[in-house]
Amino acid sequence: MSLNLFVKCKECGAIIERKKFIENKYVCNICGDYEVLDFKKRLSMILDKDTFEETNAHANFYNPIDFPGYLEKHESIVNKTDLDEAIITGRGFICGYKVMIGIMDIRYMMGSMGVIVGEKVTRLFEDAQDDKIPVVMFIASGGARMQEGIFSLMQMAKTAAAVSKFSKEGGLYISVLTNPTTGGVSASFAFLGDIILAEPRALIGFAGKRVIEQTIKEKLPTNFQTSEFLFEHGFIDLIVERNNLKETIGEILKIHN
Repeated sequence: MSLNLFVKCKECGAIIERKKFIENKYVCNICGDYEVLDFKKRLSMILDKDTFEETNAHANFYNPIDFPGYLEKHESIVNKTDLDEAIITGRGFICGYKVMIGIMDIRYMMGSMGVIVGEKVTRLFEDAQDDKIPVVMFIASGGARMQEGIFSLMQMAKTAAAVSKFSKEGGLYISVLTNPTTGGVSASFAFLGDIILAEPRALIGFAGKRVIEQTIKEKLPTNFQTSEFLFEHGFIDLIVERNNLKETIGEILKIHN
């Protein structure tokens, strides 16, 4: 069996024809499990063809507290992937509507937010404000980046301030929560969208389930910190299947145009 022709679902173990798997937007047609996407796959699904223009690319590596091994970790990821940070930002069109777009990629240190991520998110909203166009963010993150200590935590306030300023100027911000969206990112710009969408069964939360159970001394529901649980409790506006995501965002942009 050729590995180039078939893929194995990480959730149910089903063997799926690669072509059909890609046509189904990297969703298992047996169990419905969603593969976590890298930024290139996400861009190809969401933006109109050949409209992406990257902004604020190739930021210099920054180690504010001289954390041991941080540079080596960064260099290892750069050598193995097409990333030099955990977020890609730029301009493009969705269903004919111009937007600023940000896509987080967990291949770089679980999509954690450090100083450079905070700066790129801030500039994304500033560019959108200057161009007077909406912002669409695809969130996937393990939270704040421990290797940058307090400087990482400061990005929560910085990015939240950028969103607030953009909002006060009348800007539209669509936040799309994907698997996983956790920690300091979920506690800052991820949940500040005017409209918050989520993919099905995504892990979304702040602290881990086990930590919360130990703190409150209670057993939490099995579906706790999933898209479905948050939608049921009013934290997100809509759960959207990946096949319908571009069309849904396009309709929102049309209504607010």
